[in-house]
Amino acid sequence: MTAPLTPPHQPPPHDPDWPPPPPPMLGPAGDPITGAEVVQGVLVTLVSAVAGALLGVLWLNLAPRVLLISDGEGVYLRNSEGEAAIGSDGTFVLLALAFGAVAGLVVFLLRRKGGVPLVLGLAVGGVLGSLLAWGLGTYFGPARDVVAHAKAVGPNVAFEAPLELNLGAAAMLAWPLAATIVHLALTALFGPRDPEPEPWDQPKPYAPGPGPS
Repeated sequence: MTAPLTPPHQPPPHDPDWPPPPPPMLGPAGDPITGAEVVQGVLVTLVSAVAGALLGVLWLNLAPRVLLISDGEGVYLRNSEGEAAIGSDGTFVLLALAFGAVAGLVVFLLRRKGGVPLVLGLAVGGVLGSLLAWGLGTYFGPARDVVAHAKAVGPNVAFEAPLELNLGAAAMLAWPLAATIVHLALTALFGPRDPEPEPWDQPKPYAPGPGPS
């Protein structure tokens, strides 16, 4: 009489190696993601977010101004055919694209191997930096209370409208898209290559042995 066998889908009793450890996180090349790479990704996120303050200052000083005027009863555009409102969005997007491209280039030069944490850090940091730039530009720009501003300057006196982003979603994505595309392109073109696998040994020709005597 034989003893019952342990089912193949159940671990043997008192097995110290059960349950098995979870598989490590892997990068695109199959290498495990290390703690140092995660720290580098977080650092890229923080630096990118802080750099958004510089983007906000540049946007505040370079964006064209929209002029308003009041007749004492309402507030109107001084130049109804002007393109300053579109120029404000365009200035922000162009600056954000430049910041993203520079961020992707700098991260590649400092870390040519690349990795998932760095790409995520560029993307998340770009979004945070864009949000900070937008917040600083609108906060330190012209007053957002247009009615109160019109009453303060008086009728028939032109004053600046507050900075706004009419294409907010597109403007927020310009930086992270530029950063990730530039970084991934540079990594694909100039990053380190995986070593080529060694060729297999050629099979030796079959040599029949001596026949039966």
